[in-house]
Amino acid sequence: MAETEAEAAPLLKEIFNRERLRHFAAETAAIYPAFDCEKFLALASEGLDGLSIMQRLRQIAVAYHHVLPGGFERNLEILRALAPRIDHGFASITLPEYVALYGHDHFDLSMDALAFFTRFGSSEFAVRHFLLKDLERTLKVMQRWSLDENEHVRRLSSEGCRPRLPWSFQLKALIADPSPVAPILENLKSDPSLYVRKSVANHLNDITKDHPEWVFDTIAHWDQNDPRTGWIIKQALRTLIKKGDSRALHLFGVGHKAEVTVDAFAVTPPAVKLGGSVKIAARLTSTATEPQKLVIDYAVHYVKKAGGTSKKVFKWKEITLASGAACELSISRAIRNFTTRVHYPGRHPVELIVNGEVLATSSFELLP
Repeated sequence: MAETEAEAAPLLKEIFNRERLRHFAAETAAIYPAFDCEKFLALASEGLDGLSIMQRLRQIAVAYHHVLPGGFERNLEILRALAPRIDHGFASITLPEYVALYGHDHFDLSMDALAFFTRFGSSEFAVRHFLLKDLERTLKVMQRWSLDENEHVRRLSSEGCRPRLPWSFQLKALIADPSPVAPILENLKSDPSLYVRKSVANHLNDITKDHPEWVFDTIAHWDQNDPRTGWIIKQALRTLIKKGDSRALHLFGVGHKAEVTVDAFAVTPPAVKLGGSVKIAARLTSTATEPQKLVIDYAVHYVKKAGGTSKKVFKWKEITLASGAACELSISRAIRNFTTRVHYPGRHPVELIVNGEVLATSSFELLP
């Protein structure tokens, strides 16, 4: 049975279900015996079924504010003791959310708390509230975090100030001018932790959507021969590569038009119902006189609810094809709903993209 958006969303927000709220209450009472579990559960679970995951997270933080004994500093002591007792990493994000809501008059204390809490989940959403209020002061702290011995703290220094962080509000000031984050990204450009490098790559990829030239100027001074740095650069330019940006392609030895013939490109079956899958297959033959590097992607034009289509490019394969050689590719793609994409009936064009150029098209029909 196909998974609909309505069915999929509760699975995520159920991280904060009633059972976990009872877990929060019991663990807090174990630390602070005077904790009023009944009042906390009533506040934290109010209207729970109708709340999104982020609304639930915030409501728990607000409930703590009303039930804990009083001052911010005293409450932080209790929450710090609670952090290692929470049984789910994402669930622990409610603790930095408390700091985001109530810690603005205690800047230094709040920054220390966010660096501590991020080790158990992440403070990436919470720190953005401080960036919004005082960008320069908060970035100075985050620059120090980028040199921290703990990989979770280093990741926070990049992830927290991404201009377009998913599930959070955009940082308009950094969308307009990304230069204030340059020292942070510079410190992390060859970080030993993949967890951190993924954040740096995603951060740069965010910036390419508004300031691709700034990104190219930044990475021009980086050592692409360093495997860690090279990995970041490649992942950072993925959106530009999908768009066929010649500068991005050139950096990876694909600064030329593909010299190939498309012997076949097809999507089967030609019609499919929601919950099924389609197979995308292609055969290419090189017409070049020497080996050539090819970046092969495909794009699906998804039908939108209001009509028309929205193009989504997917990575397929990178190969070096010898002169006169042929290659065959195939991939299966599930056609089912997710929280991030709902499918609608109609004709879905599919494109074969090689070195940034559309070389062939096909389609499939999604039946009602």
